[in-house]
Amino acid sequence: MLLILAMSLSLTLAEDRPAVLVVVGAPGTPEYSSQFKKWAENWKTAAGKGSATFQAIGLDVETKTGNDHDRLKTALAEFSSPSGEPLWLVLIGHGTFDSREAKFNLRGPDVTDVELAEWLKPVKRPVAVLNGTSASGPFLNKLSAENRVIVVATRSGDEQNYARFGQYLSEAIADPKADLDKDGQVSLLEAFVTASARTAEYYKSKSQLATEHPLIDDNGDKLGTPPDWFNGVRVTKRVKEGATVDGTRAGQFHLIPSDRERGIPTEVKRRRDAIEQKLAALREQKSKRAEDEYYAELDALMVELATIYRDATKPATKEGHRQ
Repeated sequence: MLLILAMSLSLTLAEDRPAVLVVVGAPGTPEYSSQFKKWAENWKTAAGKGSATFQAIGLDVETKTGNDHDRLKTALAEFSSPSGEPLWLVLIGHGTFDSREAKFNLRGPDVTDVELAEWLKPVKRPVAVLNGTSASGPFLNKLSAENRVIVVATRSGDEQNYARFGQYLSEAIADPKADLDKDGQVSLLEAFVTASARTAEYYKSKSQLATEHPLIDDNGDKLGTPPDWFNGVRVTKRVKEGATVDGTRAGQFHLIPSDRERGIPTEVKRRRDAIEQKLAALREQKSKRAEDEYYAELDALMVELATIYRDATKPATKEGHRQ
């Protein structure tokens, strides 16, 4: 009985890990096909380094039975089980917008922003949706929700030229140079800022007018924040009264965690992340709070955060408890 329980626990822990679902859309031309495969390979390599489950749709040989539209719907249902570890949904390819709905072009029937929003509703885990296609802007508004990070390559559906942002994002997620705060790991926020800068540099080097302007949303307000609002990982511009800034939650998504991060249990990370979000919200209120009140609350949160890190890094005793 003890052996069965141990095996069951081991299986549960093994399954509670990040998942990366890469969907490669219809390429249109052989040139795009080779590029998209390379970007997908970048994500597969990063998922392997992060010990994440990896699945790809759109890279296999087309068959007469089934289509990628239905495969995507089925895959999201399979990843919907409760978990403390995030699902990374990466969309690679082309997109379109007809002033009513945005679409991600698949082999066979396309998937709309409305459909994808419905398919994601049952997913009971943190989610990052990374849509690096043209005309991807409307997906941010439709998919934005609590405990989600949405990244799109364009600020609207009208930017319909081929988007390069997806390439730079696939490269930045595992690039040590993208570790802007030097904590030994690249967060999704850092990858977004880095990839956006490289995208802008591409157009500048070609003396071309940029036809894609990435946005990130991680607070569920459906607005999105452009990369030039960030200096490193900190927002440098003030938001409208009553609004909250993006970036805090995205900064907590790490596909390839540092050794220190790997040693922190999922439940402890969840508590840590909640405190960090409270700290970010408190900093935004600094100018409106009494100084003594502000620092008293700040000190309490910092002590709680330090206690979590202290307990998480204590060596375990023979009984399995931390000292």
